Amino acid sequence: MDLLTTFPRLQEYETVKKALGALSVTYKIITPGNLYRRVGVPAIVMSEETRMALYSNESDDLFFSGWVEYRAPQHEIDDVEPKDFKADIFGEATIMVLAPCIADRSKIRLVAHISGSLSDVFPYLNSEMKRAFYNANAPYLTFKDDYRSISLFPHRIAIAKADEIVDAWRVLEMIRRLVNEVWMRRDEIEPSYKTRKKPPALAIYKHLPQTNCGECGQNTCLAFALQLFAGSANITQCLPVFEGKFSHLQYELLEMCASL
Repeated sequence: MDLLTTFPRLQEYETVKKALGALSVTYKIITPGNLYRRVGVPAIVMSEETRMALYSNESDDLFFSGWVEYRAPQHEIDDVEPKDFKADIFGEATIMVLAPCIADRSKIRLVAHISGSLSDVFPYLNSEMKRAFYNANAPYLTFKDDYRSISLFPHRIAIAKADEIVDAWRVLEMIRRLVNEVWMRRDEIEPSYKTRKKPPALAIYKHLPQTNCGECGQNTCLAFALQLFAGSANITQCLPVFEGKFSHLQYELLEMCASL
């Protein structure tokens, strides 16, 4: 089985590429091209044996964002320049976490940090994206791209159920353009800070899977509901709902917890 890894910065990619050259092994490089160069660095595909050979060197200089099973890209990368924005509030993205999706092992999940800040654009996105869920107190904004779940935070982005690495770059570039285009039109948009009445913990619990799986970090769903009510947890920590087989609960749960 071939594995794919990527890196937060070009420097880590170059270091691993050099180490692979010293081992005289075969590997494959997938580049983000010009279009995705602001949201990703090259990814490397290698065998499990090659990965073990890298780790056996015991080098402290090797840093990876994570590992997933390699799947051929489903999307072509256009050889065009990414769109420039005079007031770019997104900046550049670096993929810090790459892992298999918990709900669907054929998909990947990732966390990317951005050099800019999205805090100021959230109320405008909230006005424009009628099916997004915005929490002004956290703050964060969650929405769907087809079957992909996307959560925007001031300085990071979490994506679940991306098809593969090129699809992940595509989604990150889509977000970069979206937030900058909305920010560019902010004078034409009435910002929305809409919140909802804080629901009681028991009402939240009734909208959770009630499987007590512990993936949120709490022993029971009731304990997690209490943490949500207290404002010390994030609803997207419920992985069975946001990445798993209970996704049908997502809409009502986000609707109920929007003010938390």
